[in-house]
Amino acid sequence: MKRVINFMAVRHIALVLTVLLTVASLASLAVKGLNFGLDFTGGTLIELGYERPADLGQVRKQMGQIGYGDATVQSFGAATDVLVRLQGDDPALGNKIVSALTELGGDNAVRVKRVEFVGPAVGEELRDQGGLGMLLALVGVLIYVAFRFQWKFGLGAILSLVHDVIVTLGVFSFFQIPFDLTVLAAVLAIIGYSLNDTIVVFDRIRENMRMLRKADLIENINISTTQTLLRTTATSVSTLLAVAALMVFAGESLWGFSLALMVGVGVGTYSSVYIAAILLIALKLTREDLIPPVVEEVDETP
Repeated sequence: MKRVINFMAVRHIALVLTVLLTVASLASLAVKGLNFGLDFTGGTLIELGYERPADLGQVRKQMGQIGYGDATVQSFGAATDVLVRLQGDDPALGNKIVSALTELGGDNAVRVKRVEFVGPAVGEELRDQGGLGMLLALVGVLIYVAFRFQWKFGLGAILSLVHDVIVTLGVFSFFQIPFDLTVLAAVLAIIGYSLNDTIVVFDRIRENMRMLRKADLIENINISTTQTLLRTTATSVSTLLAVAALMVFAGESLWGFSLALMVGVGVGTYSSVYIAAILLIALKLTREDLIPPVVEEVDETP
C-alpha cells in the first residue's frame, strides 16, 4: 500500500485555526457588516458607450471631479462599454453624467446606452430573498445528508458547510468588498462544491470502516483522505484555475464572484478534512454506528 499521509497529526492546530477564523469572521460581520452593492441597497446603473476603448482609470478620475467619487466604474463586455453604479434615483442622471464627462474634455465621445434604477424596497427584498435562499440551500443539504449518512457524518458535513459560508462572508466583510447578487450566487455554489468534496471523503471513510477492521478511526481517516487526495487535488486545482481566469480576464463585474469562489473552494477543501473528519473523532464514530439497527419481529399469534 502506498504511503499514508498523517493528516490528523496536526488536527489540534487545525482546530485552533478553525476557531480563530470563525470567530474573526463572525466578529467582522457583527462590527463591520457586509458592504451591500446596489443590487441590495438600491441605486442607479448607467451603461456608457465610448467611440474608442475607454480608460477606466480616467473615467473614475472624471467621476470624482464631477462629484461622484463613490461610484463604481467597471468594464462591461466590449472595451468601449463602461458600467457605472451609483446612488441616486434621478431618471435624467445618465444624461447629466454624460454632459459632465463631455465638458471635462477629451476626444473620445461618450453616450448613454441604458439607465436602470433599483429602488431601496426592491433591493431590500432581494437581500431578504437571497438570505432565505441561502438558508433553504443549507436546509436542503441537511435533509439530503440525513438520508444519506449516519447522523454523526451529517453533523460534520453541516458544520463544515456553515464554516465555509461564514469564512467567505467574513472575508468580504473584513475587506468591505461589495456584496451583490453575483457574490451571493457564488456563495450558493460554494455550498454545493464543499458538500460534494465532503461526501467523497465520507464515502471512503464509511467504506474503509467495513474493510479495514484492524484500523482505528484516526488511521481510517488518514488512509481515506490519502486515497481521495488525488481526486480532491485535481478537482480543486482545475476549479481554481478556471476561477483565476475569471478574475484576470472577466473584468471587474465578475471579480467579486470569482473571489468568493476562490476563497470558498480553498476553505471548502480544508474543511472537508479538518472540520468534518475531526468532528467524527470528537463524536467517537465506531463501526457499530454504521450497522443498521435490528428490527425485532413481533409475534402476533394469539
